[in-house]
Amino acid sequence: MSRPTASATSTSLTARQIWTRARGALLLLVLILIGGIVLATMRSSDHHGRLDPRSADAYGSRAVAELLKAQGVTVDVTTTLAGATAATGADTTLLVTTPDLLTDDQQATLYASMDRSAGRTVLLGAGLPSLGTLTTGITTGTTSPVSTLQPSCTLTAATRAGSVDLGGERYVTDHTTADSCYYSDGLPTLVRIPGEGTADTVLLGSPELLYNKRLAHQGNASLALQLLGSRPHLVWYLPSLADTTADPDSEDTGGAFLDLIPSGWLWGTLQLAVAALLAAIWRGRRLGPLVTERLPVAVRASEATEGRARLYRKADARDRAATVLRTATRTRLAPLLGVPTRDAHSAELLLPALSARLPGTSGDPRDLLFGAAPTDDAALIRLADQLDALEREVRTS
Repeated sequence: MSRPTASATSTSLTARQIWTRARGALLLLVLILIGGIVLATMRSSDHHGRLDPRSADAYGSRAVAELLKAQGVTVDVTTTLAGATAATGADTTLLVTTPDLLTDDQQATLYASMDRSAGRTVLLGAGLPSLGTLTTGITTGTTSPVSTLQPSCTLTAATRAGSVDLGGERYVTDHTTADSCYYSDGLPTLVRIPGEGTADTVLLGSPELLYNKRLAHQGNASLALQLLGSRPHLVWYLPSLADTTADPDSEDTGGAFLDLIPSGWLWGTLQLAVAALLAAIWRGRRLGPLVTERLPVAVRASEATEGRARLYRKADARDRAATVLRTATRTRLAPLLGVPTRDAHSAELLLPALSARLPGTSGDPRDLLFGAAPTDDAALIRLADQLDALEREVRTS
């Protein structure tokens, strides 16, 4: 007799029921995704070409690039580290817009190029991920919001520009020859570190003054032109994750990718995850005590017995069927033999009482009432007949 495969029970959910329960949550998720895409599309236009000297958008930097060109400074844009390091020289200013996006290997290569160069390097918004490699003796404090700050230093470019919009990263330096300007809460947001010969490195805590929308404010344009136009050649380096020098397996690449995602989206994803968890708890099945319910129809005992028997036969469960038959027989025999019902399934108590009641019983009552499971259907039928005969014999004795 072959064992059937498992099939759905009456308590299993059908595909239609699953769809009915899940369609509300799916519809809500689709609406959220559509809303997110629409908002991202609308906001992306405001941040298109961030710090790109070819972009005329609010967050682009075409205005300062055009002013530099008008002063005779050539502006070359590169998105690769190889292009940035190859163009450095004594007559060149290298502007790195987002140094924190560079991997450790890229930062080491860039620092080696900076060390060999006699030109100027300007790092925008450099934080802890890059300062330890690209500079020495420089650390950062907590960031500060961008605001109008005064020079408060003797650096010629700063004193000529006057007040500018700066903030962001605040620096702590132990260089005695460094120029520290535009203090925010006691720490400078602009630091110039002299190098060998004519080389120097300039740290700007925020790129705000280079944006098209802010260039005309305060002395932003003056400071930008003096810092970026001190050499006849400017290399504008926009780090890109598509750069072949980036190591895709490094941890920094993953961090750089997360840096490209607006913080609002990260918090929004976390809130959606919490909301989904709460919805799952709310919609989850609540288990409580069993409740007795009236059957919708009356089922005859014989039909229920036949139905269970068919299930046992379909599942080839002779062991289970034999156990049920023996248990029921022992339960009915115990009161007839004067054995408490709770001891009906104890061979040590039931069998002596049975032997005393039927001393001449043929066969082994232990094997009949507590024996092994039948090996085939014929043995199961024979067991049922023997149990029935034993019970009739006890009742008539």
